[in-house]
Amino acid sequence: MSEENIKDSEVDIVIGALQADLSSFLNEWRPIISRFHLIIVQDPDLKDELNIPEGFDLDVYTKSDIDRIVGSSGSAFFSGYSCRYFGYLISRKKYIISIDDDCFPAKDNMGNSIDAVAQHITNLTTPATPFFFNTLYDPFREGADFVRGYPFSLRSGVTSAISCGLWLNLADYDAPTQALKSQLRNSRYVDAVITVPARALMPVSGINIAFDREAVGPTLFPALKLAQEGNFRWETMEDIWSGMCAKVVCDHLGLGVKSGLPYVWRKERGSAIDSLRKEWEGVKLMEEVVPFFQSVRLPQTATTAEDCVVEIAKTVKEQLGRVDPVFSRAAEAMVEWVKLWKIGSGSPLVFR
Repeated sequence: MSEENIKDSEVDIVIGALQADLSSFLNEWRPIISRFHLIIVQDPDLKDELNIPEGFDLDVYTKSDIDRIVGSSGSAFFSGYSCRYFGYLISRKKYIISIDDDCFPAKDNMGNSIDAVAQHITNLTTPATPFFFNTLYDPFREGADFVRGYPFSLRSGVTSAISCGLWLNLADYDAPTQALKSQLRNSRYVDAVITVPARALMPVSGINIAFDREAVGPTLFPALKLAQEGNFRWETMEDIWSGMCAKVVCDHLGLGVKSGLPYVWRKERGSAIDSLRKEWEGVKLMEEVVPFFQSVRLPQTATTAEDCVVEIAKTVKEQLGRVDPVFSRAAEAMVEWVKLWKIGSGSPLVFR
């Protein structure tokens, strides 16, 4: 399948709105996204009415819509960056492309604007090669091919399920790195796409990502946020958690994950010191989480993404639940998420 075979009607662009004025953001992206349907999810904590320019095919979801779908206690769990997950839940398209509202179209080394949507679609509609690394990176890009010694039996590749884009300017650094290296910016544009090898984990960010919703949609969820209590937040750690779940599921189901192009330009937002205070407990627990996911193996009876999430949840509760009770709650939240995913827009389901 190629990009030319994808209909615009098969793609939803999900935008988490953390700021009320989206005019500059949407106008910058207009040449790239105006032909697609947009799902804009307003952060439930954002009280101001959204300012959205005309000329887009879109649906806007607010706190009242979230309450209607997941129950009145659920909207708090889709606050902040996690509001994007509600867009994943509500979409009915095959492909989702998610871009946060503090990101703008980037330029390549020649000064040409990058069509992030087209590149994500290309990544998802050309095969991935997770079982043997190609030293010229993605062999399906124009001008590339498989190198000498690459097994012919593996050259057909597998279906790509997730495309992880990168950021220029404010890169995907954690809070400690941002706090210690406050002037550090990513100015390196690398014109490359690679398939992440099977059994290799990587941090996933929802800020610039695309995925096959039909294949792996249920694996992308705010489980750690759903598991938290009170006002305690782990900021972006829920992305890391769901990303590792998604990679384990892709490996089990024989699907591919690509990383690299496309880039977006991310502007400055927030305080690294504030983020460090919120993230630190999660950062420490990641030292327990990574070895766990490296060891997880799923049974052959798990044949769908939903099955896999439920199986991972069982193992999380059995093994990580002994480390910290937050993981037991996360496991319960994962099972509840799968239920919610299956019933779609049916009866409200209240997260505990």
